[in-house]
Amino acid sequence: MINKIAPSVEAALAGTPDGATVLIGGFGTAGIPDELIDGLIAQGARDLTVVNNNAGNGDHGLAALLATGRVRKVICSFPRQADSHVFDGLYRSGQIELELVPQGNLAERLRAAGAGIGAFFTPTGYGTELARNPDGTPKETRVINGRPHVLEYPIHGDLALIKAERGDRWGNLTYRKAARNFGPVMATAARRTVASVFEVVDLGALDPEAVITPGIHVSAVVQVPRTATRAGGLKEAA
Repeated sequence: MINKIAPSVEAALAGTPDGATVLIGGFGTAGIPDELIDGLIAQGARDLTVVNNNAGNGDHGLAALLATGRVRKVICSFPRQADSHVFDGLYRSGQIELELVPQGNLAERLRAAGAGIGAFFTPTGYGTELARNPDGTPKETRVINGRPHVLEYPIHGDLALIKAERGDRWGNLTYRKAARNFGPVMATAARRTVASVFEVVDLGALDPEAVITPGIHVSAVVQVPRTATRAGGLKEAA
C-alpha cells in the first residue's frame, strides 16, 4: 500500500547528504516551509546549495539556515531586501557564493529540469553580466528570429522542500493562493520532494481537477500544525 505520510519532519529528512542541492519553495514570506527548514537545520547536512526566490528574511526560516554556516551557495533572483542582513553579512565577508538568476529564468530552469529539457534559449539577460557563467565565462548565445538569446541549463535538486495546504497518503497536493508559487516546479525538479501540509485527507477527498502536484512527484508528506507565525496571523496566510 502506498503511504507517503511521514511520522515526523525528522523522519522525512533523514539521510539528507552533505553537498546536496536543496530547492526551497516560497516567494518572500509566502509559502516558506518553515518547519521543514528547521528540520533541515536539526538534521545537520553541510556544504549545501540552496535554491530559492530570495535569500532569507529576518532571522528565521531560510535566514536561520544560512546563519548556521552550512550553506555554500545560494541560487536566487532577489537576494537583497530590508531584512536580508544574514545573507548580506555572509556574502560581504566571502562566506557564501551567489548565483543571481532572473526570476522568469529561475522558474523556467526548474521547470526544464522536471520536464527533461536539456537546455533552452531565452532573451532575458542578454548583453548583461547575467549572460556569464558563475566562473565568469560567457554563456552560449544565438540569434533567433533576429533577437539575441542566451543558453540556460536546468536546475536539478537533490531535495525539494515545499509547503502545501492539503495532501493525501499518495502525495497528491493542493496549495493555498500565493503560497503555491515555486512549489509545483520544484517538486518536479528534485530527486526527492518533501511537502508539509496543514491537512491530510482521505484518498478521493481531493478533486482531481484541483490537484496541482500529483503524488508521483512527492516522496514524503508531513502534517504540521496550523499555528500563529512569528509575525502574527495564521501560517495558512503566509
